Amino acid sequence: MNRRAFFAALAGQPARTAPASGGDSGMTMRTGTHGERVSLLGYGAMRYPTVDGSHANTYHGGSKAAIDIAAVQQHIDYCIAHGVNYFDTSPAYCRGESEKVLGDALAKHPRDKWFVATKLSNFAPKTHPFEASRKMYEESRRLLRTDVIDFYLLHSIGGGPTRPKALKLFDARFIDNGMLDFLLKEREAGRIRNLGFSFHGNEAVFRHALSLHDKVHWDFVQIQLNWVDWHHAQEVNKRNVNAETLYNLLDERGIPVVVMEPLLGGRLARVNERVMRKLAPLDPAATPAQWSFRFAGSLPRVLTVMSGMMLGCEVNRHATFDRKNYFYPDMAKDYQISENGNPLCIGGGVEITRAGLGDYCCPPTGLAKMWNNMTCPKKILWVQGSTHGYVPPEKHQDFVLEEPAK
Repeated sequence: MNRRAFFAALAGQPARTAPASGGDSGMTMRTGTHGERVSLLGYGAMRYPTVDGSHANTYHGGSKAAIDIAAVQQHIDYCIAHGVNYFDTSPAYCRGESEKVLGDALAKHPRDKWFVATKLSNFAPKTHPFEASRKMYEESRRLLRTDVIDFYLLHSIGGGPTRPKALKLFDARFIDNGMLDFLLKEREAGRIRNLGFSFHGNEAVFRHALSLHDKVHWDFVQIQLNWVDWHHAQEVNKRNVNAETLYNLLDERGIPVVVMEPLLGGRLARVNERVMRKLAPLDPAATPAQWSFRFAGSLPRVLTVMSGMMLGCEVNRHATFDRKNYFYPDMAKDYQISENGNPLCIGGGVEITRAGLGDYCCPPTGLAKMWNNMTCPKKILWVQGSTHGYVPPEKHQDFVLEEPAK
């Protein structure tokens, strides 16, 4: 399934497709600049789960609770066991904790089983001077517990409200302070295997960075790419640039592409039925998320497509919410909403720490229904599953998690 067939289907035109590469042989691999065999699916470490059931994303209202280390380790173990070998992080992710957590998790696996990518996230003016930026780089190596960083990026170039200011900021972060020259020497010494940058923002900065290619020889570049941003990036965010433009500029120069935001922040995991009806003839069983990953992965210059994987669960293509009218004193709205027959997610696990059960993790084979009264979940109803490890004292017993809203 290539992008031509994808857009032809959306336009209502007939399209011919071929099976996705890899088949039943396992993870599809792509070859990097220096011969690295990189998994087409990569792991993004920007949204680690927290022990309160939320996430530690620095940028989008993340929780202040501790990162769930056991859950992260389980995710990393599962990914490596199933062929994922590209893991992306940054000093700026998860309140500054992402690199250490990832480094500890990866250290339990042989070094030849994974590649790690991190970034020079010197956004604050106080980190622009050479020594501050160099210290950030050295700290990344220490926290990731590796002497060699496989993929190192100048983080999020392109910032700035205007073209002159964006170009000035790029120079202040990487050129005027001598940091780019330093990183080139680190690559030559073998402490960095691949040097690149990630991009958000002003197209002039992107083109300026590419103009340095003859000197720098960028090994890869990370861009936001999905089937909406391919032609309509500015309709989503006025600061963005169409992914087709960025991809073609990189393809012309033979620079491998690392994809971020293949699901547009999760928004493409669910699309309207009109779109799905057009795609269904090509593959009736495919989900919106699968179509989005196929679109990005069909581009030959793409090295890996990154995804944030937080709860270890599978999102259903269709979900239903059942409204039931009851008159209980703890229900301010006199009704409750539950997901039973077609839940939003299946599999994964949820730790329950406030239901009088102690620290108990519901296994993937168990079923928990969440009930609420339009404010927040108030109860969890345990229903015995085929291999569920916990049997409540009384069948279908309710455990009150919160006092009802006044």
